[in-house]
Amino acid sequence: MDDAFVQATEHRPVSPIAQATGVPVIDLSALAGSTPGAVDALAAEVGAACRDWGFFVAVGHGVPEATVARAVEAGRAFFALPPELKAAVRRTERAPLGYYDAEHTKNVRDWKEVFDFFPHELPSAAPDDELVFVNKWPDDADLPGLRAALEEYAAAMEELALKLLELIARSLHLAPNRLHGFFGDGQTTTYLRMNRYRPCPRPDLALGLGRHKDSGALTILRQDDDVGGLDVRRRTDGAWVRVEPVRGSFVVNVGDVVQLQVWSNDRYESVEHRASVNSEKERFSIPYFFNPAMATLVEPLEEMVGEENPSRYDAYSWGEFFRIRRRSNFSKLDVDNIQIAQLRKHK
Repeated sequence: MDDAFVQATEHRPVSPIAQATGVPVIDLSALAGSTPGAVDALAAEVGAACRDWGFFVAVGHGVPEATVARAVEAGRAFFALPPELKAAVRRTERAPLGYYDAEHTKNVRDWKEVFDFFPHELPSAAPDDELVFVNKWPDDADLPGLRAALEEYAAAMEELALKLLELIARSLHLAPNRLHGFFGDGQTTTYLRMNRYRPCPRPDLALGLGRHKDSGALTILRQDDDVGGLDVRRRTDGAWVRVEPVRGSFVVNVGDVVQLQVWSNDRYESVEHRASVNSEKERFSIPYFFNPAMATLVEPLEEMVGEENPSRYDAYSWGEFFRIRRRSNFSKLDVDNIQIAQLRKHK
């Protein structure tokens, strides 16, 4: 195995890994025609999960099983394409959407293949030094129905994300639609990704996705129903534990750099997580990264700041941050990519 995949000794996965216990499993079905009191109770449950865990497992979410099944089938069919057809939609450093198999996290190469697209494609015109977010789709003759299946899935994820955003706003005692304006102009940087983690000859040395915290507002992850691999760092003792798949569910992660950690002024905090691999089975997942527009200026919401709780972060450009993070995925850098600690105000 190429040394580029080898994690530093202190970050290598240890087997066996303990199963996470007490993970919040939240039934969202109360959103369908419930009374305001029931919705407020659900919001409090979501708020507690965001505060204490940084993520939760959502069931009763209302996303049709057929929509999920079509997206999973389309994703598996894409990764089964011959290498030359996947290479035809390979992303580049300037145009970072499409297929890629050499992504880096924390400056170590991940053991995975990915395919990314923007549900709301941004204008393609940009200066020579700017990233261009143009979707790259396989020829329909090679893979009929892929685009339709994934766009249908992305639309369902957006609907769910907005419902979750309302619950989170309520949990912070904000107006239900307080956060929606950052996502409603059709120019968001939200993207959907398909992940394929092939069997790995040395799962004790490599990771499918290295340790990290998600940088956007929310991540809605569809785990592989049959093959686990999502690990989170337990806050109580710093140990890595496995979040076993719950069939038909989504894992919802709090983002650390936009909205939930910065906008809540540290009331909610993201959880560090990673994806482990194994030597026997392929694993497949679909994360949906719910992000605001490039022009968004990120800082704690005014409702979250006061004399007894001053702002803990300097304002910064989400677009600039997003571009830096995307560029860092392509190769090993001399320094780690930008982290939330660098955005904190100095006392």
